[in-house]
Amino acid sequence: MSYVKYGIRPEFVERVKLKLKNPAVKERIKLLVNGLTKYDLADRAKVRKLVKSAASILHEKLTDTQEEQLVQFVLGQKIDPNNTFHLIKLWGMFR
Repeated sequence: MSYVKYGIRPEFVERVKLKLKNPAVKERIKLLVNGLTKYDLADRAKVRKLVKSAASILHEKLTDTQEEQLVQFVLGQKIDPNNTFHLIKLWGMFR
């Protein structure tokens, strides 16, 4: 659970995972992240916008600190959405 190292609480992650089980919410999030590249996920401004948009879709009110923690986490993972290994690693982190 490397997200804990960034100050992200496990309760928050569990709450978001539960909300993502709703098919309508899941589809909206999929539309949000569709077409993202590794360059998008390395750009602080784009990641911040994605975090805010996802929080809005999930009806989560984030503090500035929580928002920054999430942005730092995404940037720190150096995610390439076209790299299967990166996706498996993320999947394992949030199962």
